[in-house]
Amino acid sequence: MSRGNQRDKARQKNLKKQEESRKKSTADKKTGNKGMTLEERRHRDADIMRKKQEKNKGTDPAGSAVAEK
Repeated sequence: MSRGNQRDKARQKNLKKQEESRKKSTADKKTGNKGMTLEERRHRDADIMRKKQEKNKGTDPAGSAVAEK
């Protein structure tokens, strides 16, 4: 029963290796960006940011409504 520790260490090493390879993958290989060009990703991200800004435009950081001058 001495192999249990070895298996745990091998499992941890493999998880760490997979995590490192995930960090090294380029943006076009990530699941949310597959099949998209750089320009398409930029347009998509810009649209998302515009929507977020419009949504938060009428509130201050505390969350209460702010009257624009």
